[in-house]
Amino acid sequence: MKQPQSITALAESPDAERRRRMTKYFIAMAVRVGCIMLCFFLHGWWLLLPIVGAVVLPYVAVVFANIGSTGSENVLRPGAVVPVRRGIDPAGE
Repeated sequence: MKQPQSITALAESPDAERRRRMTKYFIAMAVRVGCIMLCFFLHGWWLLLPIVGAVVLPYVAVVFANIGSTGSENVLRPGAVVPVRRGIDPAGE
């Protein structure tokens, strides 16, 4: 079945954008939990890698989650908007 064409190109809905941002943040925090768990199993200088990841990742997760949508911010309307000036009849009468 063919999809109907949209007369406008709108940005992502607020609910979809919030869901996308929460998913990104959740994935980053899951990686952080993995870094914390690795701290219990690694020894020596290898221990520094998950510690740095666990400390830096919250900042990076918030920054990436708050990056705006990549969609178009311009709304496309059918036809053109005709400006109307005061004192001038748009019908030309």
